[in-house]
Amino acid sequence: MRNFFKHLTRKQDPAVYADKDAEMPRVLGVKDFIALGVGTIVSTSIFTLPGVVAAKHAGPAVALSFILAAFVAGLVAFAYAEMASALPIAGSAYSWINVVFGEIFGWIAGWALLAEYFIAVAFVASGLSANFRGLLAPIFTLPKQLANPMGTDGGIVDIVAVVVIVGVALLLSRGMSAAARIENLLVILKVFAILLFIIVGLTAIHAKNYVPFIPQYHANADGTAFGGWQGIYAGVSMIFLAYIGFDSIAANSAEAKDPQKTMPRGILGSLVIAVLLFVAVALVLVGMFHYSDYANNAEPVGWALRQAGHPIVAAVVQAIAVLGMFTALIGMMMAGSRLLYSFGRDGMLPAGLGKLNHRQLPNNALMVLTIIGVVIGAFFPFAFLAQLISAGTLIAFMFVSLGIYRLRPREGHDITEPGFKMPLYPVMPALAFLGSLMVFLGLDNNAKIGSGIWFLIGIIIYFGYGWRRKVDA
Repeated sequence: MRNFFKHLTRKQDPAVYADKDAEMPRVLGVKDFIALGVGTIVSTSIFTLPGVVAAKHAGPAVALSFILAAFVAGLVAFAYAEMASALPIAGSAYSWINVVFGEIFGWIAGWALLAEYFIAVAFVASGLSANFRGLLAPIFTLPKQLANPMGTDGGIVDIVAVVVIVGVALLLSRGMSAAARIENLLVILKVFAILLFIIVGLTAIHAKNYVPFIPQYHANADGTAFGGWQGIYAGVSMIFLAYIGFDSIAANSAEAKDPQKTMPRGILGSLVIAVLLFVAVALVLVGMFHYSDYANNAEPVGWALRQAGHPIVAAVVQAIAVLGMFTALIGMMMAGSRLLYSFGRDGMLPAGLGKLNHRQLPNNALMVLTIIGVVIGAFFPFAFLAQLISAGTLIAFMFVSLGIYRLRPREGHDITEPGFKMPLYPVMPALAFLGSLMVFLGLDNNAKIGSGIWFLIGIIIYFGYGWRRKVDA
C-alpha cells in the first residue's frame, strides 16, 4: 500500500520536462503572448456577457461583477506568472502540478483543464457560427439542417463551426510564427472594434440608466439572484469564464523566447488590457439603455448601436467581432493541443499524442483536439456548452494557487530561480485559492455536476491506463 501511494504522488523532475520540450522552437515574444492572451480572453463574451449579466443579475452594477471577477483572476494570474517563469514547459498546470505535488494531482489538474479546452474550442466555434450566420442573414440563410446542432430546431450539423475549427487547425499545423502574425493582426482589429463601440456609445449615454446603480435584491423566477450584492456575486460566477484565457498563454511556455520575462509580462499584461476593455464596455452598454432592455438579447452591443441610430457602426463592429472570434479559437486550439501533447509526452494518454512532426509541432495532438472539437461544436447546443466551460479551469486555478507554497522552497535549487515572484507571499496564494473556490461554489449546478462526471471519467482512465504507463524519462 505504501508503494501504491508513493507511486501516485511521485513528482516529475523538471529537467526531464525541459529535455522533452527542448526541440519545440522558441519563437514567441511578449507582444505575441499579449496578443494571444487578449485574443483569447476578449472573445465572444465581451459582445454578449455585459448585457446578459446586467439584465439577469446585476443591473448597472455589472461593472462591479467584472471588477470582482478580474480581482480573483488577477490573484491567480500572479501565481501563473511565477509558475510559468520558474517552469517554462508545455502543459501549464498539468506539468507544474506534476512537479510540485505529484502525478495524481497533476492528472486531476490537467484533466480538468482538458475539459475546458475541448468545450471552449466548441463553444467559441458555435458562437462564431451564430454571429457569422446572423451577419449574413439579410442576404443568405443556411438551411436549418446545416445551421444548427443535432436536435436543435431541425438541425443535423453546424457546418460553419466545423469549417472554422478545421480551418484554424490547418493554420496552426503550419507553425507558430504564421499563426502568431495572424493572431496579432486580428487582435488589433478586435480592439479597434471595441474602442469604436465605446467612443460612439459614449455619445448615447443617459445618466438615469445608472440609477439605482445596485438594484434592490430579489430572486429571479429560476431561483437565481438579481440585485444587491447577491446579484453581483451571481454575475461574478457567470462572468468568470471571460477571464480564463490566460491559461492559454502558460500552455505555450515551451515556445517562449526568454520565458522568465516574457511569460509574466504576457500573462499580466493581457489581463490588465482585458479588464479595462470589459469594464468600459459594460459601463457604456448599461448607460445607453436600461439594463432590462438587454434581457434575452444575444447581441446587445450591435442592438444598442442600432437603437441609438448607428446602424453602419453596428455592422462594422459586428463584422470585425466575427473576425475577432478567430483569435480566441486560435488561442484555445494552440493551448489545448499543447496540453494533449503533454499527456502523450508522459505516457498518460497514448504516446502518439506526445510526438512532434518534422517541424517540431505537436500535430498529432492538434488533430485529436480538432476531431473532438468538431464533434462537440457541431452537435451540441451553444447554451449547453456555456454551462460547463468554467468549472474545469477553476479546479486547475486552485491547484496552481496552492502550488506556490510547494514551488517557492525549491526555487534556486532543482527549479530555476524565476524572473517574477508572486507578491505578498504567503498571503496572496491563499487569497487566490479562496477566491477561485468562491467563484466555483457560485457556478450553475449543471456545471458542477458536469465537472463531477468528467472527474470520474478521468479517474477511471488514470487507473485503467495512465498510471501504469507513465514515462519518466
